[in-house]
Amino acid sequence: MINSIIKGSILIFSMFAVALIAAFIYAYEEVKLDADRLINYQPDTSSTILDRNGEHLAYVFKEKHRLYAKYEDMPSYLVEALVAMEDTRFFEHNGVNIDAIIRAVVKDIQAGAFVEGGSTLTQQLIKNKILTNEKKLSRKIKEAILAMKIENELTKEQILERYLNEIFFGNGYYGIRTAAEGFFHKQMHELSLKESAILVGLPNAPSSLNPVKHYKRSLARANSVLFRMRSIGWISEEEYIKAVKETPEVFNTTLTQNKAPFIVDEVLRRFGAEQLGDMRTGGYTIYTTVDIRYQEIAKKAIDFGHQQLLKKYHENAQTSTLNGALVAVENKTGDILALVGGVDYKKSSYNRATQSSRQPGSSFKPFIYQTALDMGYNPASNLTDIARTFQYYSGGRLKIWAPKNSGGNFKGFIKLREAVVHSSNLATINLVHDIGVPTIRQRLALLDVPHIPKDMSIALGNLGLSPLKMAQIFSVFANYGHMIEPRIVSKILSKEGAVIYETKPKEIANFTTPPQAYLMTSILRDAVRRGTGSKAAVSGVEIAGKTGTTNKNIDAWFCGYSPTIETIVWFGRDNNKPIGFGATGGHASAPSFSYFYKELLKIEPNLKRTFDKPQGVYGGKSDEGNELYTSISPLPSQIYGNEASDTYVDSNGTAIDPDDSDVESSPLHPKINRPISSPLDDSGTLF
Repeated sequence: MINSIIKGSILIFSMFAVALIAAFIYAYEEVKLDADRLINYQPDTSSTILDRNGEHLAYVFKEKHRLYAKYEDMPSYLVEALVAMEDTRFFEHNGVNIDAIIRAVVKDIQAGAFVEGGSTLTQQLIKNKILTNEKKLSRKIKEAILAMKIENELTKEQILERYLNEIFFGNGYYGIRTAAEGFFHKQMHELSLKESAILVGLPNAPSSLNPVKHYKRSLARANSVLFRMRSIGWISEEEYIKAVKETPEVFNTTLTQNKAPFIVDEVLRRFGAEQLGDMRTGGYTIYTTVDIRYQEIAKKAIDFGHQQLLKKYHENAQTSTLNGALVAVENKTGDILALVGGVDYKKSSYNRATQSSRQPGSSFKPFIYQTALDMGYNPASNLTDIARTFQYYSGGRLKIWAPKNSGGNFKGFIKLREAVVHSSNLATINLVHDIGVPTIRQRLALLDVPHIPKDMSIALGNLGLSPLKMAQIFSVFANYGHMIEPRIVSKILSKEGAVIYETKPKEIANFTTPPQAYLMTSILRDAVRRGTGSKAAVSGVEIAGKTGTTNKNIDAWFCGYSPTIETIVWFGRDNNKPIGFGATGGHASAPSFSYFYKELLKIEPNLKRTFDKPQGVYGGKSDEGNELYTSISPLPSQIYGNEASDTYVDSNGTAIDPDDSDVESSPLHPKINRPISSPLDDSGTLF
């Protein structure tokens, strides 16, 4: 009888053991996929956007703000503080601490409920990443199985790295690096022992121990961590006393802090999912070309101009439709140093610097005149400055276009230089008529100018461009004839620190030669010194630029450059209504341009102040005084054989042969040796 009972008991126990083992094996295989989430750990990580000098601009993320930290970057006392407080035998157990579990079971039985878990750091990591906080036996069994599985696959250091990157530290910070930079504005290696203790104490109660809101409470918790470390001999008495006395500075850094929102938006717009995947989860480090100091000055410059216009037209900032934009680009590289897309990002995030399409008006004239110079015209060439009428058909009806100069006056003849300096509409229109619209369109096609007009309206900038596009094409003057494509990002690093994207200055077109471009620079410099752009002048530095005003003062531009930096300023209304009486580019936009450079010189006193004159530019006498010329653009007297000035001389007074030129004749650079058209020809066809 007894033997039968024993045999039966053994059989039942065996069956139970087999079933338990089978259940364990089944559970072990079932959790394999869950374990892979930690073994192949790839958390969503915030991307960091920096300026050209490494200054932080913004973090971008989707749901959780997490900056990834490698184990080797974590200070040893940070790891020791964590282990001391949460799992002293972490480096000894296999994922499950039996002693801790027994102690927890005893306390749970005594309390008649689950009051203590006895979880190891590995189990805590599993609970946070894979399972829930639910206190059920089934969950604890699965947690234990997962812990052993993970401990078998990962090293202790790898587990700690995952734990410290996964845990929530409050204030919206996920991961130890995020908390270190957010609370203390420090990198991991810069953390003190006390700061490490504060961080280690947060995960258990991140809200009630938040050092921003409950500073004293967080210090008390940190001191408990330090006491534990001293008790087990992991820090000395001296280290303990010193750390207890320390009161670290804590910063209230908001998750949405963004020093340059228009820049950040543009970076995200340009580098979307097609290029790099989701920028908000990939953990990239993006180095922009922007200098945050320049950006702040640019914002102030737009604010300055905006306030002046509001005051002039008696408008309230909250209800006004007035807006503005500014783009500053380094001449030789195309690096965007500053970009402001509007006067108030919070009111409107629409980026007028990159996304708008506005008529440039007279600021487009330099391209017309550069074409003329490259065809053989000289700054001293006479142009006809008289009224002309043009006939065209619209909707089957005959129309008459009778353009005029600002103010309604005209001079009959005007030097090319003076026509640009004083922005003569009639001289420009007559010049386009003489050169021909097809020739100008052919030149502009080199610059990738969109929607080039096919009629005489091209003379007055009748096309739509953004300030950034204007900066791109205007760079042909600032960069001695070569157009440089503006860039806003210099390089992008992966989460692992590898360079995955890098740009170099991209030269798009050789629009003209350095000597020819310098002729235009000298003209635009005069436009600032004594012409329509006088309000853009800056004492102590040479500025070249052109104003632009569209019909009824709807758009006001100033496009200009110093020897090293090009800047485009635009003001207008978002509803495309007129700004107001007298709101020309010279009065509305030039002051902001000047403000930008004056403030810039305060932080960059060593900026280059004067333009370099390239080889191939000479000085001579015209009928009205001194003038520059090149082998392509000789003085008018040299074309017509004036004996008073029929010899070319270089800047040293040495005679040269103008025919010894290495500039080949081409359809885009035909030499002309003919008089300009008669001023009596006062009619034409628009189309």
